[in-house]
Amino acid sequence: VQLVESGGGLVQAGGSLTLSCVARGVTFGDYALAWFRQAPGKEREGVSCVTHDGSTYYADSVRGRFTISKDDAKKTVFLQMNTLKPEDSAVYYCATELAYYVGSCLPGNYDYWGQGTQVTVSA
Repeated sequence: VQLVESGGGLVQAGGSLTLSCVARGVTFGDYALAWFRQAPGKEREGVSCVTHDGSTYYADSVRGRFTISKDDAKKTVFLQMNTLKPEDSAVYYCATELAYYVGSCLPGNYDYWGQGTQVTVSA
């Protein structure tokens, strides 16, 4: 399994970014997919996830601003981030797990991780 993120960058507060993660070696119908983030000096935080059957979950801090989606044919999971705030600045990681969640897939038990992509939101 290999996960490759892209789409990070520098954006002003109130702006938007879309992160992408291509998952190789994964059958999307069998895996949960998630986005986590980690800011300097802080613990890693689960941001959003999508279960094998398409149910989505969000951390309270991003609900209503972020949207997770997946394209099974392209084996890609996306994180659309709107109304970004400086506190959203972090390295964002894509993760996946062979699991059939009933209920939330956060925090999960993810065992495959991407290399991360930096998101910086300026005030």
